[in-house]
Amino acid sequence: MVRVEGDYCTNADQRCLRWLDEDTQMRCAEFAPPRCSGARRRMAYCMDRYEFPNQPGAYPQVMVSWYEAQRACQAQGRRLCTQAEWTFACEGPEMRPYPYGDGLHRDATACRIDHQTIRPDRARLGNPSTSADESARLYEAVPSGSMPACVSWAGVHDMTGNADEWTVNVSGVPYNSALKGGWWGHIRARCRPSTIAHNEGFVYYQIGFRCCQDLGPVTAATTPPRS
Repeated sequence: MVRVEGDYCTNADQRCLRWLDEDTQMRCAEFAPPRCSGARRRMAYCMDRYEFPNQPGAYPQVMVSWYEAQRACQAQGRRLCTQAEWTFACEGPEMRPYPYGDGLHRDATACRIDHQTIRPDRARLGNPSTSADESARLYEAVPSGSMPACVSWAGVHDMTGNADEWTVNVSGVPYNSALKGGWWGHIRARCRPSTIAHNEGFVYYQIGFRCCQDLGPVTAATTPPRS
């Protein structure tokens, strides 16, 4: 894990200067310098460096519900990250929309984003006897850490693109679950937006997760885990 600490902006103004898709205004090619229009809140916690199973070179695990992701983190003495924790580890105190480069310009070569996707067979995906095969056919994530430019200021890999990631929606509205980061398709793939339309039992072929952990007592003789 890596330690993430600093002042998080609760409400950031991130204005797009140029869209790649003007009709939908989903993928921004260039942002103006962000401005914090909300309060700053001190944050300190640990986060997995990679998507679960948190191993460099391993493929992110997908087809897991929010409940299953929560249990997997708890089995390791960890927990799911909150939306704010995930956002801060991605964008940092400077509120950068993207975790790579200057954070203002979209780069389809830095992370696993803007990749042509395969049309899913929803009937096969929803059938327990064929869902694993269909998910494998659709899967286009890359091994964790294999894109060296896709690293945030905090040292966390693959935060945008690759696998979508479950987090905790602390408001509970409409659900306790929220997805962050996006996946490998032609989607927004930025640090701050969340998808909150899926309930805790939702499972799909591009959805994975990573874990966080509260900081324990830190003394001069101890350091947070680096796994």
